[in-house]
Amino acid sequence: MKPTLRRNLAVLALAWLTAAVSPALAQSQPPGVKGPVPTGMPNRLAVGLFEEAGQNWMRDSGVPWDVRYRYFTKGWVDNWGWGQPDGSWGKAFLDESKTQGFLPAPVFYQLFAEPGGGEGESLAKVQNAATMRGYFGDLKILLQRAKELGKPVLLHIEPDAVGLLQFQTNSNPNAYAAVAATGMPELASLPNTVAGWGLAFLQLRKSVGANNVILGIHISAWASGKDISCCSVTDPLQPEVDKVVNFLKPMGLGTNVTGATYDVLVGDPLDRDADFYKLTRAQDVWWDASDNASISSRSFNRYAQWLTLMNQTTGKRWVLWQIPLGNSQHRNINNDGSTRAGYRDNRTEYFFGTSGDAHRRKFANTGVIALLFGAGAGGQSSYPNDLGADGQPYLKTHAAPFLLAGGLTLPATGTSLPGSGGGTDGGSGGGTDAGTDAGTRDGGSDGGTRDGGVGGTDAGTSDGGTRDGGVGGTDAGTSDGGTRDGGVGGTDAGTSDGGTRDGGSGGTDAGTSDGGSAARGYGFESSTEGWSSSGAPLKAATSSTARAQAGTRSLAVPFSGTSGTGVVSVLTAPVPRGATVTFRVWIPSGSGITAIQPFALEGEPGGWRYTGRWTAMGSLQTGTWNTVTVALPTNSTTPLYQLGVEFTTNSGWTGTVHLDAITW
Repeated sequence: MKPTLRRNLAVLALAWLTAAVSPALAQSQPPGVKGPVPTGMPNRLAVGLFEEAGQNWMRDSGVPWDVRYRYFTKGWVDNWGWGQPDGSWGKAFLDESKTQGFLPAPVFYQLFAEPGGGEGESLAKVQNAATMRGYFGDLKILLQRAKELGKPVLLHIEPDAVGLLQFQTNSNPNAYAAVAATGMPELASLPNTVAGWGLAFLQLRKSVGANNVILGIHISAWASGKDISCCSVTDPLQPEVDKVVNFLKPMGLGTNVTGATYDVLVGDPLDRDADFYKLTRAQDVWWDASDNASISSRSFNRYAQWLTLMNQTTGKRWVLWQIPLGNSQHRNINNDGSTRAGYRDNRTEYFFGTSGDAHRRKFANTGVIALLFGAGAGGQSSYPNDLGADGQPYLKTHAAPFLLAGGLTLPATGTSLPGSGGGTDGGSGGGTDAGTDAGTRDGGSDGGTRDGGVGGTDAGTSDGGTRDGGVGGTDAGTSDGGTRDGGVGGTDAGTSDGGTRDGGSGGTDAGTSDGGSAARGYGFESSTEGWSSSGAPLKAATSSTARAQAGTRSLAVPFSGTSGTGVVSVLTAPVPRGATVTFRVWIPSGSGITAIQPFALEGEPGGWRYTGRWTAMGSLQTGTWNTVTVALPTNSTTPLYQLGVEFTTNSGWTGTVHLDAITW
């Protein structure tokens, strides 16, 4: 749903729509597209749909769709109270999409349902430390679940939220937001500002090591205060683009302390069918589909020009998402599932009608790399019953030849595609898909083949009143096993190596020997050695003789029975630069622990860099000692600000975990 601001502006703008410029301007040759196709997405125009978990229309359609998307609204982390708060519901959707051959594209749409109001209270919510602690905790779980998938995942961040924050802060990215104030170690280095809020998504991806996740930031067409897509159609576009980009640069579009930027821009041309607005709200938001339409009119040409300017200014490609599914044959009634129920629109016909080849090329030249279709609310047109004039499902029958023939190869950076009939559009005679995957993580290539596809379906229903959204593409190759931060270690089956670890200066002798000289670290033989617990799930840590991996004692970490995340850690650990820190962890059988994450946090000299290794409980053994490691970057600083282990647990468990022989 768009903010009320957008629709009110529409009414005021109707009188402005007579101005025009030369058709030659609208048809001018576009500049070469900027920015690479994000790693993990195909080098051809992707086409995808909204589909509910467990449904199978996409799978059974016989069309090789690329992307399957769905909203992840507040409550997804525990299946809205029907499961454990470990993201299993979300993981099932990701797994299902992967198994069926689609790139999963969750839409993280949680902010507006957080306590404290709705869209109008977006800024107040991001300023609440407790709210943001839970919010970013849920995001972290989603990133962890996505990492487990081992294949590309396109994660679309908070539709409209950034635009609302720009509006509510009067375009001030330095307005207060609770980021480091959440107390999450991963976010300790970020400023408590709205800009820092935007960076938190990048930082959490980095700390989790979810290098397979493609992050998309939503760009609302009304974010500058003027809705360029339907209302403020006579205003020059570049000043409005600059207002938005200047706000977004410190939020993650420009160089920043995380060392990464958002991978792709995401936009939605309209959230409901055009005739829905005309008939139920007396608002005319139809776009002129003429190739000669003025860019100072409500038209596809104006929107394409805005996309182009955004691409040229940011150097990022676009995903168009939640594109309405109405066509000229719909009956303009609430969609009850009957034939042609739903409202009329012209976007599916624009991209897959008579001039579809030319229009797909035009938008690829603006930087668009994916077209994703889905209803933005209940009652709108949907693909199971969108029959065209020939009595066949419109999008299915018109997209199928294009996709089955290999699709449209995207323009390389600095180039533009030729007009209709040339190049490598698989939907026209003799076309081929070059098939290379631009910058794949595995260094491989896309063989140009497509899986017939299996999936689920929207079936025309809304998602509890939330917007159906998503973005994506697909990678026919594989994802490598690396990480963005290059600073995470692996999990050992529980054995010690046969070498020698020289801890250098500082620390305490852990009391163990790995077949060689004594290691340096923490052994807890006489005390807790400065280690302490924090977070509701944990009670005070103590030195205990109950069990030990080496010597006679270990650090006992009792759990309180409260669900959530707790941390046991020590400050100013004297770990040498580039060292690998090894943790021995004993977990009892029947524990409520779902994951652990050993981590190292550098201080100000190291830019507050966070290095962690998230490990699911399924990769650990109970009733025995597990060995997990974290490899610090070669240029890490010493001493560390904080060294520790983070535990995520379900409610109701009150057992004790032990740490011992922490060495480097």
